[in-house]
Amino acid sequence: MALADSVPGVSGGTVAFIMGFYDRFIGSIHDFVFGNMDKKKEALKFLVKLGIGWLAGMILAVLILSSLFESHIYVVSSLFIGFIAGSIPLIIREEKDSFKEMGKGILFCLLGIVIVVGITWLNGKMGNASMNLGQFSIGMGIKLFLIGMVAISAMFLPGISGSTLLLIFGAYLPVISAVRGVLGMDLSYVPGLAFFGVGVLTGVVTVVKAIQICLEKFRPQAVYMILGMMLGSFYAILQGPTTLASPQKAMNLETFHFLAFLAGVALVVGMQVFSQKLGKNRNNS
Repeated sequence: MALADSVPGVSGGTVAFIMGFYDRFIGSIHDFVFGNMDKKKEALKFLVKLGIGWLAGMILAVLILSSLFESHIYVVSSLFIGFIAGSIPLIIREEKDSFKEMGKGILFCLLGIVIVVGITWLNGKMGNASMNLGQFSIGMGIKLFLIGMVAISAMFLPGISGSTLLLIFGAYLPVISAVRGVLGMDLSYVPGLAFFGVGVLTGVVTVVKAIQICLEKFRPQAVYMILGMMLGSFYAILQGPTTLASPQKAMNLETFHFLAFLAGVALVVGMQVFSQKLGKNRNNS
């Protein structure tokens, strides 16, 4: 999940969905924040186990992704597109009952596409790619706080990843570079990351309950909107090279790497196959 959350492509929520523990993941977060003491204890046990692996994966991702993202942007972007392309049919299959209610959801699907494409387009016009967390200001802190709230909400959804939203807002590489800088004991990045972190925590408290309500009471609309955001994220990833510190051209057919795309599809399908085999072994035992 951490590796997925660290790259603009499939969210940690998508991984949880494919591996079959998404409802428990969302439910545990909800119970830990809003439940009684018994529910908090049970939720904490699950989240601690998950958190240990998540932290290890995040450190690994931060140490390798920032340099990889800059030096092989078109290969990595092609991989991300494969992640999403491989996830869409799996989510449609798992949520086939919700997708049957097209009348309730099609407008929400279009809304999801418009939101992601619109934010990506505005980000390109505003030129946010030059953000430097090492040069902190109050204005930047407020912006990072809001970005953190939005990004963490996406990480809970089995659709667009929080890192894709960071990419859309021009904050992906700055945040990854800042975390890597702090690991290298460069404390100039601490204030910016602190505001970002507080935004993430605020998002956890305020957004998770809303997500749970939407998925329980308005599931077709929520699932269709997730699909729309995933479809819109294709455009965001194509524009990803323009967000680098030294901007490059948006990805096109000439710079698209088909083998990396296939690797992304294969990875998602492989997780689904592994999950199904794991479920069969549990049932047999």
